[in-house]
This record gives sequence, structure tokens and C-alpha cells, in this order.
Amino acid sequence: MKTIDILCIGEILIDFIGHEKNVSISETKNYHRFLGGSPTNVAVNAARLGLKSAIIASCGKDGLGDFIVDKLKDNDVDTSYIHRASGLPTSIILVSKSIDTPDFTAYREADCVIPEELVTDALLDLSKIYHTTCFALSKNPARNSILKGAQRASELGLQLSIDLNYSEKIWPDRKKAKEVISEYLSYNPLLKLSIDDCYRYFDGHKSDQEIFDYFHALGVSTICLTRGKDGVTISDLDKGLIHQDAIKIDDIKDVTGAGDAFWAGFLYAQIQEKSLKESITIAQKLATIKLQNVGRLPDMVGLKNIINDIV
Repeated sequence: MKTIDILCIGEILIDFIGHEKNVSISETKNYHRFLGGSPTNVAVNAARLGLKSAIIASCGKDGLGDFIVDKLKDNDVDTSYIHRASGLPTSIILVSKSIDTPDFTAYREADCVIPEELVTDALLDLSKIYHTTCFALSKNPARNSILKGAQRASELGLQLSIDLNYSEKIWPDRKKAKEVISEYLSYNPLLKLSIDDCYRYFDGHKSDQEIFDYFHALGVSTICLTRGKDGVTISDLDKGLIHQDAIKIDDIKDVTGAGDAFWAGFLYAQIQEKSLKESITIAQKLATIKLQNVGRLPDMVGLKNIINDIV
């Protein structure tokens, strides 16, 4: 019996988000602490939508690590598969507050040391979706643990998923990045990427069709390309192109984590067997709620009902 809807594997860390709006890291004077890491955000968002989520990850045996585990438990995320690394501090990222793509500086330590033995066949057998990120694949031993888990997940029939949040600041060797990512993509995950991700990944502009052709050729059936104010386009080998305009928002408070909110909504909709168009609508609604709040999604009764009411 499948008891875990989304099994996330990857980075858990602390986001220190700047207090001053639309300034660079160099000009930011004050920061507020938030639970962070893209797979972490997806796991939390999924749980807040009523799904069962678990995370395989690593943090330090320190106060920040305690904060992470406590926050995840508070949000009903299964923390049984979190490794507490001895001698390594919990990873942190300094992030500027911005309505555009934020500036960031990463200090990575414990998040990279995910032990391979945490990814067991027994755990995979309990799960429906196996989700990770480009960030998480950028360093070993986490990379090898994630890739070996992805191969087994595929063999066991799980739906894989990845947020291709590539950044040369995190992974300077673009050639190696493409090799590693290509291996993961060969297992046909649901692929989420932004137009900014594409620019960084290809080191230049590509048309939507060039992007879709490239990733379809690597074995991906469903590609979800987010384009900010220009909306969302999905290219699916069976259903063709599906485009949806962006939801207009007057008061954007912070974009950090909006992509994770979007993807949690999309995966939620897929688990509920919604159509691709319905999945985009749900994903956009969740991202809109996040854009109007700093940090995680707000505490609210009936978040699941809000999502269900829009389709």
C-alpha cells in the first residue's frame, strides 16, 4: 500500500531572507530566518494540502538542524529519513527580498551528505512520487544517493519529478551538470523549469520549442515551463502544447519559494488525477498565495479547499 504521496530527496537548509526589499545582498542589513530548500518547501506545501510527504535529507547536529526538524514535524512532514551529520553545520542561504529573481549566497555543508542507505526499496515501495532538484544533484555524496534512488524508483514504477533549478553559482561545471541531469531525465520525470533556469542552464537564450525539443529528446514526456508574467506552457508528448496566462498580482511581497509552491500544487493535482490544464490552474493559485507572503505559505484553515474550489 502506498502511504507516502511525495517522497522528496535533497537539500534542507535555512533561508535567511533579507528584510529590505529590492536590494542586493551587499546592501541588505537584516535577515529573517525561514525553513528552506526546494525539496523541503515542496514537502511542506504538499503536507499543507493534505498529502502525506516525507523527506530524505541531511542537516547538522546543531541548533539550526533542530529548528529544521521541529518545523518539519510541525508541518506533518515525515522526518524519519533525515540524517543528522556529525561535525558539519547546517547549510544556510542568504537571500535578498525581491519581486524578481533574488540574489543569493549559499553556505553549503551538511545538506550534501545524504547517505545512500537511507534510500531503501522498502521506502520507495511506499511512495508514489520521487522528487528532487538540480541543486541537490550538484554535489556528492548526495548526487550518487539521489541517482541510485532514482534508478530504483523508476524500476519500481514510481513517477519521478525534478525542479531543474540550475545555477552556475551552485554548480559551476555546466558540462558535468548536463551529464548528471541527463541521467536523471532518462527516467522520464515530470520536469519543472523556469525561463530563468533555462537561460542559466543553456548559458543563453533558447526559444520555447528549442527547450521542449531538447528535453523531450532526453526522455522527458511532460515539460512544464514557467515564464513569470508570461504564464505557463506545458509540452506533453501525448497532449501537445498547453498554455495558460499568468494570474495578475498587484502586491508581490517575495518570490522566494514561489516555484516550489507552484510545483507542489502541480504534483498535488497530478496525484488527484487532474488534467494538465487543471494542474496548471491549481499550481498557479498556490504560487499566487505564496507570492503575497514572505517565507512559507501562510497558516490558513482550508488551504486544500481553496485549491479544490478553483477547478
